[in-house]
Amino acid sequence: MLSVNGISKSFMGVKALKNVSLEIRPNEVIGLIGENGAGKSTLMRTLAGTLQPDSGTMTLDGERLRLRSTRDAAIHGIGMVFQEQSLLLNMSVAENIYLGQEHQFTRLGIVNWKAMRDAARRQLAKIGVDIDVTTRTSELTFAARQMVELAKALTLEESVSRPLVILLDEPTSVLTSSDIDVLFERIRSLKKRASFVFVSHRLDEVLRISDRVYTMKDGEVVAEHQASQVTGPELHEIMVGRGLQTEYYKEPRQMAPGPEVILEANGLGVKGAFHGVDFKIHAGEIVGIAGVVGSGREEITRTLGGFLPQTEGSLKIHGESVRFTSPEQAVRKSIGYVPRERRIEGLVMFLSIAENITLADLSSVMKNGKIDYGAERRLAIDWIRKLRIKAPGPDIACRKLSGGNQQKVVLARWMTAGSRVLILDHPTRGLDVGAKEEVYELVRDLSAQGIAILLLSDTLEETIGLSHRVLVMRDGEVTARFDAAAGNKPDQVDLVREMV
Repeated sequence: MLSVNGISKSFMGVKALKNVSLEIRPNEVIGLIGENGAGKSTLMRTLAGTLQPDSGTMTLDGERLRLRSTRDAAIHGIGMVFQEQSLLLNMSVAENIYLGQEHQFTRLGIVNWKAMRDAARRQLAKIGVDIDVTTRTSELTFAARQMVELAKALTLEESVSRPLVILLDEPTSVLTSSDIDVLFERIRSLKKRASFVFVSHRLDEVLRISDRVYTMKDGEVVAEHQASQVTGPELHEIMVGRGLQTEYYKEPRQMAPGPEVILEANGLGVKGAFHGVDFKIHAGEIVGIAGVVGSGREEITRTLGGFLPQTEGSLKIHGESVRFTSPEQAVRKSIGYVPRERRIEGLVMFLSIAENITLADLSSVMKNGKIDYGAERRLAIDWIRKLRIKAPGPDIACRKLSGGNQQKVVLARWMTAGSRVLILDHPTRGLDVGAKEEVYELVRDLSAQGIAILLLSDTLEETIGLSHRVLVMRDGEVTARFDAAAGNKPDQVDLVREMV
């Protein structure tokens, strides 16, 4: 159906794609994997029409294809479901599904809303989803919004006479396992009318849903496999150049925490979110919190970060009682917060690496009341070297970095600010296995420096593997506490039993 042949693309002299070729056949799912920075996103944006290649060609049904915009791609039946979603939350489901296509329901400048809603219901019926199309999109769960994105892509069927190509960019990154099952069921049912390109860092999911898998590394396609003939560990080794090690979470580096209590919570609570929470974090200790969505664990991190003021109990930092009503107060007490949404809350994406690193502590580069830009650049260059941040230099905007390198910039900021407590809220979300290993190495480095760490993770395996102790929460309360010393980790089953 669709093929790319010898495509290359550069940004500021950096080769993002190097002579990439692949093909998408009728009624199949193509898996596309690779480390952060391997070129996956650039390739997807090229297929979607938002980027034009410097060289190479594309063909559709054997005919030469040139895409100058997403509208061009849509005309040819190519649609994209974005990782960060393209829906407008203040509009209804129906309005989102037909955003940009309102003309087909408009006459003399007046929109026939009933016709639009009826059409939106037909699109949702294609994927077997029953959602009220008049609902404001902000009221839907993330999983439901993902289904609306898929229905939106399927509207292309009405304007083209050929099967669709639907690009799925990390569609499962924040979905639960049951939501993923539903999404995969929908994809399989739609294969008779469309082909898919599925991008994910979760190798088990790629193998589960794909027919063929392309692996990218350093801007090139380095391997192609039938999904049924390759394993996750084999793909991992191709991606990162080494095998998936048994000490993936750097457990041999897990040292006993120091005696000093850095952070202490007693009876901590926020009305309607959690209550009666007690815990201590010692110097160098990593405390993980496990729990399902709605257990209260996310709200605890927001409280410690100053975003969600406590309504009961006490909080101490280095033995001093504190009560935060703003993030600024938490920063002043040496608390650093690494949020799950690094592109929204963690970084100012249009600012440079250097500017983002010093954002929480400009005093470190101030001279005579002004920012010493030379000192700022030197500081950033030092962190780029220490953390092995892949970037042309300290002046490049953070929006141009891969997810793993963006996360390193966030960590560098809090190290520059001298944080003694780090809240890691899903620090490896959206990162590939190689980038995750680098983050785990950094977490162990921070622990060795005596920094107290509170960890929330996407997986129980990661929570257990990194932590010294694990707290389990359910319905706003701590229901169990597990020691997770090196060589004596608890079983996931034991944690799940207390979570549900």
